[in-house]
Amino acid sequence: MVSDEVIFSQVQELRRGTVVLACLALLDEPQYGYALLETLKDAEVAVDGNTLYPLLRRLEKQGLLNSEWRTSDARPRKYYRVNPEGARVRASLIQEWQTLVDSISQLTKEDC
Repeated sequence: MVSDEVIFSQVQELRRGTVVLACLALLDEPQYGYALLETLKDAEVAVDGNTLYPLLRRLEKQGLLNSEWRTSDARPRKYYRVNPEGARVRASLIQEWQTLVDSISQLTKEDC
């Protein structure tokens, strides 16, 4: 029998790639990291800060997000937002996601 640990590991692996799409989908409006974490949590997309913050920096380095520091709040916060290139990549990822969902649904229709 497969252990819960193995199942957990496989679920984590499955979710890993979806976090990029989720972030690109949510960042049409500027958000700072903690607010994004909370939004993802509310949507039941499991991710922790040790995963999200490096991901945001990587997406920015890849030219998909813009960021700005806002110091007008009680604490300075770095806000991220999808730029036009990020929106183009997001559209491609959504199309690919839909194709993948359709394909996996066909493969697993007997299991549902």
